[in-house]
Amino acid sequence: MSADLPIACSLSATELPVRLAEMADLGRAALLDARVDGGRAELRFASGACVRERVDAIVVAESRCCAFLTMSVAVERATVLLIIDAPDGAEDVLPQFVEAFRGQTQAA
Repeated sequence: MSADLPIACSLSATELPVRLAEMADLGRAALLDARVDGGRAELRFASGACVRERVDAIVVAESRCCAFLTMSVAVERATVLLIIDAPDGAEDVLPQFVEAFRGQTQAA
């Protein structure tokens, strides 16, 4: 990740509500736990029908509009773990991601 990337989301006003709905839908279906610690957020989802694929799809999409974040997905003990790392100065965006998956709309 380059330090030169702008700390901004590039989604349009019409794209943002669609993305938030996708994140909230996945959260309602499978979010087990979410924690933010400084510049890192860890979200755990119940492993189930297409959960890994849905998390992967959101990571791909978010990597395009929020390129300043580093995201990774892993499977641990029957859960899907999404890790989001923010660079210095962008830590405030992480709670917004958690809120998006919890269906609270001030996100991404």
